[in-house]
Amino acid sequence: MPKRNKKEKKRKKQGLSNEPSVEDLIAALKIERSAIYDNAEVFDNYPLRAPFSYALIIRERDTSELSYIVDEIPLNDQEKEAYAKIKSILEANLEAPLKDESPLESFRRQFPKLIEKHRNLLKGLSSIGVKKIEYYLERNIAGYGKIDPLMADPNIEDISCSGVGRPIYLWHRKYENIKTNIYFKDKEELDNFVMKLVHKAGKHVSIAYPTVDATLPGKHRLAVYYKNEVTPLGTSFTIRKFREDPLTIVDLINNETISLEVAAYLWLLCENKLSSMIIGATGAGKTTALNAIAGLIHPEQKIITVEEVAEINLLRENWVSTIARAGFGIENAGEISLYSLIKAAVRHRPDWIIVGEVRGEEAYVLFQALATGHGGLCTMHADDAETAIKRLTQPPMNIPNNIIPLMNCVISVRHVKAPILVGYGHRRSRRKFVKVSEVIEANQIHDVFVWDSSTDEYVDDLMNSYLFAKIAEKWSLPVKYVYEEYERRKNVLQHLVEKNMRSYRNIAKFLVKFYNNPKAVYKEIVSHGEI
Repeated sequence: MPKRNKKEKKRKKQGLSNEPSVEDLIAALKIERSAIYDNAEVFDNYPLRAPFSYALIIRERDTSELSYIVDEIPLNDQEKEAYAKIKSILEANLEAPLKDESPLESFRRQFPKLIEKHRNLLKGLSSIGVKKIEYYLERNIAGYGKIDPLMADPNIEDISCSGVGRPIYLWHRKYENIKTNIYFKDKEELDNFVMKLVHKAGKHVSIAYPTVDATLPGKHRLAVYYKNEVTPLGTSFTIRKFREDPLTIVDLINNETISLEVAAYLWLLCENKLSSMIIGATGAGKTTALNAIAGLIHPEQKIITVEEVAEINLLRENWVSTIARAGFGIENAGEISLYSLIKAAVRHRPDWIIVGEVRGEEAYVLFQALATGHGGLCTMHADDAETAIKRLTQPPMNIPNNIIPLMNCVISVRHVKAPILVGYGHRRSRRKFVKVSEVIEANQIHDVFVWDSSTDEYVDDLMNSYLFAKIAEKWSLPVKYVYEEYERRKNVLQHLVEKNMRSYRNIAKFLVKFYNNPKAVYKEIVSHGEI
């Protein structure tokens, strides 16, 4: 383990109590970058649930391989004994959470009362020892057990376990795919852990139903293979973490996922209820892009989202989230499909229908909704616009060629990496809108923005934009006015970036003000010399 601070050693030499203060506890886990971890150096470190757990990013000296180490302060023998007794009492006496109460909130509400009844079990323990026990009880009963520190890390997107004895891997926003020091020792431990996860999601898993796709508290997405029914390696799981504070269009500009020009173009499309489809591979950032683009929709317009598992997070008032439901038994009684949800959504008179992912017959209903004047956003797995259209026109979607243009724009998102070049350090990785295409006909695509990887800039052909001409027709104005408004929108977005107005709610508040009086807002920005 990393070297502890000098203060603790000094206390031992002076014959003082080894019981650290809270300050000592915090200092003990603050590892310096130069610290040594076996045959590796600590490359980075930050708190998870301070002062009890920290993340260490270590780098092997020989291979330069990075690993993610969860460093938790351990319980001593006396604390372990007290922990075991209290845990059994809590598991027998804790009541189910109240309505709209999370498991963690429920635990924190009930724990003080229950522990007060059994104060004798804490006899002889220091106040810090009690806090340590409370941390592990909360972690293992109300939290996610040994992966709870990972769930607390906002830098982690995915957590995956591929079997017993194998390290848990995660996707880190800064370090990408990286293995951890956490693993499951035997099949029983892993099976029990996954069973608890599935029950936490309100679902069931068994040998008869060995695959599960569910939503955990906090809207994290859980996918499970149970035992050896579908994989010879036994139980495995993947958690896609839900971001409470979703990325906005300003974040995408700051992260260089898109440019100001692309953002301004998409803003005009949203304002005029022109539909867009976001395509890309798994993990490319399709849902993140969808959330950010949806944030440009007029805050007062009604949105209905349709998903199989909740991933869209709009943080707005006039929004109805609908989730598909699997059926029961052989005949799938009680099933609520994406098809039926989209069909029902139209009857609620939304301005926009947003579908998390289209891949079946629900696509046809979505296109019918677009034909009646609803705005639409969706995602789909495809490499490019041409492939997306081929998928749409073939089974099981079967969209007729003549209504394909109702999906006005196709946005290709990709996870791009710099090439491996000796002498250039770590490969830079990021998500990028690599192409924005207008759909004129089923066999006619116009690329308005194409990202050039050699220059890291967009090449645009906006002067021949088919959709700008369509907007001009809607406004009953010459197309030059659309281009002028496009330039103004670029300036407004630049203002938001410079003011770091990146939160979803702040952007929504600004958009309400802008849409109600765009001329005054723009004049105010100009008068302050901010553009």
